[in-house]
Amino acid sequence: MLDAVTALTRGTRLTYSRGLRRYVFAPIVVNLLVYGAMLRYVLANFGGWLDGWMALVPGWLAWLEWLIWPLFVISLVVIVFFTFTLLTHLIAAPFYGFLAAKVEVVATGRPPLDDRGLMKTAVDALGRELVKLAYIAPRALLLLVVSWIPGLNLVAPLLWVLFSAWVMAITYLDYPMDNNKVTFADMRRRLASRWWQSLTFGGCVTLVTWIPLANLFLLPGAVSAGVLMWDQHYRGLAVSAAR
Repeated sequence: MLDAVTALTRGTRLTYSRGLRRYVFAPIVVNLLVYGAMLRYVLANFGGWLDGWMALVPGWLAWLEWLIWPLFVISLVVIVFFTFTLLTHLIAAPFYGFLAAKVEVVATGRPPLDDRGLMKTAVDALGRELVKLAYIAPRALLLLVVSWIPGLNLVAPLLWVLFSAWVMAITYLDYPMDNNKVTFADMRRRLASRWWQSLTFGGCVTLVTWIPLANLFLLPGAVSAGVLMWDQHYRGLAVSAAR
């Protein structure tokens, strides 16, 4: 049975094997440019964000400052990397979708069901990313509000971690599913029906996104891992069985 760690290990090796690594260059360049710009912005503003957040802590919770401060730091770090990941995937989606299609042929011996041309695939990939964003954004906003509510914000880091794992599962497992004409709604049902595999895979990918610089080279491997997970755990699910 393919687990998340094995999928990521095999997927990364597959991504950088002969015949596939040429499809990784463009996503890495995109990630590098976005990473550099965002890192510069975060370093310039992180201290101000943290001071403003701590100023909202009511006086009656001042005795818990030793616990609240690190929780705020963790929340900010999760939010920053969560935003970075969403932005890079919005830009790199066409490249990742194309990489996933090539990996599926090599890894499974059969092409995806998608018969669209290269240009239409790229345009549709951006549209699919906007659909994901419409699903993710309001839920992320709700979590952000929770993160600012005294008392409730104590559980915000855990909620962000779980949400990030779910979002990463959606992000990386959607590439092969989109290539195989699985709708976004059906994709979410399939992921929910295999919730343990989905969350463990998404959690491992989340950890990968938190590795500075190395994540630029590991994220394309997560695309290949998503293809392997799709073939092992989700392909055989009928639409009715995934409801």
